[in-house]
Amino acid sequence: MEQLFTLMPEFWQGFQVTLLLLVVSGVCALILGTLIAAMRISPVASLRGFAAFWVEIARNTPLTLVFIFTAFVLPMLGVRAPYLILAFVALTYYTSPFIAEALRSGINGVPIGQAEAARSIGLGFGQTVSLVVLPQAFRMTIPPLINVFIALTKNTSVAGGFFVVELFATTRQLANDNGNIVLQILFTAAALYLVITVPLGFFAGQLEKRWVVRR
Repeated sequence: MEQLFTLMPEFWQGFQVTLLLLVVSGVCALILGTLIAAMRISPVASLRGFAAFWVEIARNTPLTLVFIFTAFVLPMLGVRAPYLILAFVALTYYTSPFIAEALRSGINGVPIGQAEAARSIGLGFGQTVSLVVLPQAFRMTIPPLINVFIALTKNTSVAGGFFVVELFATTRQLANDNGNIVLQILFTAAALYLVITVPLGFFAGQLEKRWVVRR
């Protein structure tokens, strides 16, 4: 046990990077996914087509392949950035379509009369979506959105295979260096992931009780 305690600073460093990947990629994916969801219901056919193409390609591409492209292909194309930044790009791209589809399901659940009433008082498409439709859609899609962020937490582990020293990469290295306490190291890593995912689930439940809009 004492040997495990001496490894805690390294666990903490990896945990911080995992948390950073979750927060930055989660916020960026939420913004991008919201834009894609709005484009999916746009009256402009080209925007709807682009959004549909984005969703189908992004969510059907394996995350590992996305990381290979960002970590190796982008530098070959002249994009120079730290691997941590490239990991943000990969996770944001991969997560955005799942957020967009969750929001689109919420948008479809907003009564059509809400949008019609907004247009009747002179609101344009952008105002109707941002002020009337999306706020209600967000409230109805709290559970699936939180599930997307929980999945993102676990997906950050893929970055450990692409030169980003997050929790998974740290665990792998510590297990290789301390073969006599591999099980304890693995259980510690699992507990640290739970430190993120369990509160997210609890937070989703609390928000759902307070904000969910009944269909």
